[in-house]
This record gives sequence, C-alpha cells and structure tokens, in this order.
Amino acid sequence: QVQLVESGGGLVQAGGSLRLSCAASGRTFSSHAMGWFRQVPGKEREFVTAISSSGRNTYYADSVKGRFTISRDNAKNTVYLQMNSLKPEDTAVYFCAAKTSYYSSSDERAYAYWGQGTQVTVSS
Repeated sequence: QVQLVESGGGLVQAGGSLRLSCAASGRTFSSHAMGWFRQVPGKEREFVTAISSSGRNTYYADSVKGRFTISRDNAKNTVYLQMNSLKPEDTAVYFCAAKTSYYSSSDERAYAYWGQGTQVTVSS
C-alpha cells in the first residue's frame, strides 16, 4: 500500500512558477513509476507527465512540454513537478499517482495509488 500526499498548489499569475511535491509512504517508493495528472471540473482527468522508478525516463504531454519538469528523490520518497511559464489553462486540481511497476505510462488506468490532489490556479 502506498499513500500519496500532494502539496505546493496555490494561486499564481500567468507566467509565474510553482513547484508541486508528492510525498509517498512506504519502503517501496523506488519501485514505482510516478505520474502527475490534472483535472478541471466537468472534464476528464488528463495526463501531464510521468517518470520511471529510477528517474532516468520521463515524458510529458505536449501541452506542458518545455514548461514543466518532473523529478524524483527516492531517498526522500518524493516526486516533484516544477511548473514554469504557467498559463490560465493550466488551472486544475493536480494529482500524483503511483504505478506498481518500473515503467511510466500516460494511461491513468495503469496507476494503482492516487493522492487527494492539490489546486493550482493561474490568473490572467
């Protein structure tokens, strides 16, 4: 069982930056690929970015490529999402998720564990 707690959300002006953190419980964090997803009310949850268990492989949705960076610190059981050049359309609840394998995925159905989410609001 893995418990995930996101933090770092908030209100920021367009063009600004935020860094989200996701702290995981348990001793198996380094075995899990991790992902970030986001959801706007009334819309389906969408993939943002993912990272393999080792941290060597990452990939991004086209909408955030070049602006967002995912990273992880396995010693601290934490995954990060650095968000730069934020746009109003990035406004959403951001969720981190853990996958029970080494390899990342953009498919939310592949993720077994989810955090409660943290709100990110970007004002224009």
